[in-house]
Amino acid sequence: MRWTATGLLGAMALLFFTTHPYVELHPAWGYVNAFAEAAMVGGLADWFAVTALFRHPLGLPIPHTAIIPENKDRIADTMAQFLQENFLTPAVVARRMASMNVARAVGDFLVAPARSEDGPDPRSRITGGAAELLAEVLESLDPDRLGNQVRSGLGNQFAKIDISPLVGRMLESAIADGRHMPLMDGFIRWAGLTLEDNEETVREVIHARANAVLRWTGLDERISGSVLDGLYKLLAEVLVDPEHPLRSKIEEGLAKLSQDLQHDPDTRERVESMKRDLIENPAVAEWWMGVWERIRRSLIRRAREADSELGNEMRKGLSELGSALKQDERLQLQINRFARRTLVGVATRYGGEIVTLVSDTVKRWDATTITGRIESAVGRDLQFIRINGTLVGGLVGMTIHFIIGFM
Repeated sequence: MRWTATGLLGAMALLFFTTHPYVELHPAWGYVNAFAEAAMVGGLADWFAVTALFRHPLGLPIPHTAIIPENKDRIADTMAQFLQENFLTPAVVARRMASMNVARAVGDFLVAPARSEDGPDPRSRITGGAAELLAEVLESLDPDRLGNQVRSGLGNQFAKIDISPLVGRMLESAIADGRHMPLMDGFIRWAGLTLEDNEETVREVIHARANAVLRWTGLDERISGSVLDGLYKLLAEVLVDPEHPLRSKIEEGLAKLSQDLQHDPDTRERVESMKRDLIENPAVAEWWMGVWERIRRSLIRRAREADSELGNEMRKGLSELGSALKQDERLQLQINRFARRTLVGVATRYGGEIVTLVSDTVKRWDATTITGRIESAVGRDLQFIRINGTLVGGLVGMTIHFIIGFM
């Protein structure tokens, strides 16, 4: 557009000098020459005016030129003051927010499907972006460092928990409600299966401890068989008889353990010592790093799969939230009131800092930067000013020539 405006100005100058010798030959040439002369003057005047806004015309330090670069600090302060007075006052913010239904707008955004080349995408607009962002964050972070940080954070929180009274109260509550019975039955079954899997080991132990006479007579085999049969019978009786004395002994032991966990200092200290050893154990740290790496890779894979459970849960949650925001007027009222109060508070507390940031930022720009940015923002219209000045000037010159012809 700059070349177009300059070319039009050059064309008017060429037309003026070309038609000047023919002015006396015919009245029409006079009109053409007057048009070209006035257009040339108008184009030059507007070129000077437009150029003077941003720089010195022809590099000459003419007073009141390069207006924007010379007054950029004052422009910055004026912009900041305008912003504060017209946008960042509490009254303006409150009035503007009162006419907006922020909650419904957010609900519409969350519910509306995304658009793709193949048509509407059933996924929420932001689900794919949020999932991809999660995957990129997990990929960009150092897995070992992040895993250690997570482990350290969990370890610190676990270390703060006094676990002994907690376990004691849980055990006491389980005994009171009878919830320990399935656990006890499971332990008895496990003991029976373990004994069955290790019968040969039991027999070898009895054989090794028997004297030579018993081994020579073969009584050690009968003794080991009797011992195993007795153990099997005892476990079976305990399993089928809820009132078995051994069960009572076990329950008494569990009840005492629950009380010791809550009130006995020595027991509590032993539990805390075991907890500290567990936290500091390198094997636990190595186990956790393996678990964390599997969790991290699983999250990355599931986040990038369009039909993964993670994506479905995100879409379902966002859809439900969007529907609630669209349909629940009471919820809309509460959220809109909260948004309005929040933004009014921001304008009240930080409005001055925001406009100061704008002012200081503009002041830090050099003259070339601010000139280029404002000139680019105004863009083509600046050159249309020159083009219009050339054409309007030509029409005015032709009109004046017409009026003079009748005088």
